[in-house]
Amino acid sequence: MNNSFNPQQLKAITHGEGPAMVLAGPGSGKTLVITCRVRWLIEQKKVRPSDILVITFTRAAAEEMKRRFHQFEGMEDTAVTFGTFHAVFFMMLRHAYHYKGSDILRDQDRRRYVKEIVEGMDMEIEDENDFYPALLSEISYVKGEMISLPLYHSNNLADDLFRQIYEEYEKKLRKEGLLDFDDMLVFCYELLRQRKDILKMWQERFPYILIDEFQDINRVQYEIVKMLAGPAANLFVVGDDDQSIYRFRGAKPEIMLGFEKDYKDTEKIILSTNYRCSAEIVESAEKLITHNKKRFAKKMTAARGSKVPVVCRKVENSSAECTDILGGIEFYSRKGIPLEEMAVIFRTNTQPRLLVGRLMEYNIPFRMRDLIPNIFDHWIARNLIAYLRLASGPMDRQTFLSVMNRPKRYISRSMLTEPVVDFTRLKKQCSGKKWLFEKIDDMEMDLLMIRSRPPYDAISYLRKNVGYEGYLEEYARFRRMNPDDLYDMLDQIQETARDYDTADQWFAHIEEYGEELKRQMEAGTKTDQKGITLTTMHSAKGLEYEVVFVLDANEGICPHKKAMKEADLEEERRLFYVAMTRARTYLFLYSVNELFQKEVKTSRYIHELRSE
Repeated sequence: MNNSFNPQQLKAITHGEGPAMVLAGPGSGKTLVITCRVRWLIEQKKVRPSDILVITFTRAAAEEMKRRFHQFEGMEDTAVTFGTFHAVFFMMLRHAYHYKGSDILRDQDRRRYVKEIVEGMDMEIEDENDFYPALLSEISYVKGEMISLPLYHSNNLADDLFRQIYEEYEKKLRKEGLLDFDDMLVFCYELLRQRKDILKMWQERFPYILIDEFQDINRVQYEIVKMLAGPAANLFVVGDDDQSIYRFRGAKPEIMLGFEKDYKDTEKIILSTNYRCSAEIVESAEKLITHNKKRFAKKMTAARGSKVPVVCRKVENSSAECTDILGGIEFYSRKGIPLEEMAVIFRTNTQPRLLVGRLMEYNIPFRMRDLIPNIFDHWIARNLIAYLRLASGPMDRQTFLSVMNRPKRYISRSMLTEPVVDFTRLKKQCSGKKWLFEKIDDMEMDLLMIRSRPPYDAISYLRKNVGYEGYLEEYARFRRMNPDDLYDMLDQIQETARDYDTADQWFAHIEEYGEELKRQMEAGTKTDQKGITLTTMHSAKGLEYEVVFVLDANEGICPHKKAMKEADLEEERRLFYVAMTRARTYLFLYSVNELFQKEVKTSRYIHELRSE
């Protein structure tokens, strides 16, 4: 056993009693350390397997850890408990309250419950696909951080509206005797805090606790773990503060940074040898991450030695970037590197639109780890399309309803009684309301004005003359958003219309694009699909490839334009660090001079990793 580990790994595996914190950098063998420690506890310390609890964050990680452990000789049928936080805490709740699986509210039902509440409040939500996940994420955050509701300031809505939705949602769950995934944590915390006898039982049941990916823990999870560990504190936590990238889900890297304050006699072990990446990649990634102030000081070294330099490539635009990446894929394929050993990594799932089209064009197989949204399904695109359809007629009621008050014209639904809208009939209903007559008359005029224009010009007219940009600004205020995010989407959609002379030509392109994207997605998301991997930085965590291409290392993309505070910029830097350390040998970091006809700057992270 001693020969196959480096000194730090061996120190972690053979840690005795009490708390230990293992800082495991990329490619440093953390899964090996956790599984070998469990084996060491059983074989050398004579700990009963049923006394050991190993907690991970995802079911897949728990299954993989269990599989790796059971491959050890003599460990095939041992009763070590491997599980996620949710699975472990639900086991405790089930024991105390006899909950069943059917008492857990599924994700799709959570959304349905919240949607019913919002609709009952008569709120008009345009961006449902963004709004509901963000709202549910906020509800989770409030529960996971145990925040007092009156003290919480919402990112998505006025505070009083958020509180009303939150309270209605909670009332509905309690009335139906259901709990959501966050309640599992909160209820478990309350149970263990109030019932010392039950807490003592679980402390005796699991005197040894090991936690993987500790950097992703949230407040309530940590409080429960501290209670379970009890005075013996046989708590063995493994993680990497430099790879904490889930703050938006409530993960708190600060908890790991403060662990030694909570447990004064913690043994801190740093796994500083990277067995995955070449020396050049480790060195560049190290230069980058040391710009973060809130982190443990550590120095990673590469076991694989020197290979080839990291390439930072600046190109004119997205089209040139795609051409260059396709050339790279072809070059490494000819060198004998399989496509499965290559990945393109990006910050957001809207970035690879152009690349996906090019891969299809050249018959290069690929698999998607994230869904790429269709730009024309965005509510702003649907609004613009509706205006153009109304202009070319006939004006069906449903299409008219979707934009009649974007911007606000105060037209009431009750005025539309026929399946096809007629302006003359509408105006007749405005008796005594000269202002309303004028608004409807202006709308009729505006539709006439855009009827014969090319779609690009028609959209310009809608933006400036009709006041659609003003409507977006108003909506952004209601949703506590930066209006620039909506204007950017508007720019992107308008750009797609530039090459078409008529609305019908643009509509044909939209339909064709949608069908093609659907085909690509179906092929690219099949689990057995061979080919190059396309993945966001978040989804790439834990994976590794021989060749990695990182798209758009530009200001506004990575770091994302929403990252304003220092803590956000540090998280973005950690994301970039994760992307870089997915590559074993060949790493290409691309930046562009312009995006959507606008000049953009190279990411500060490129300057940082290149600085001496």
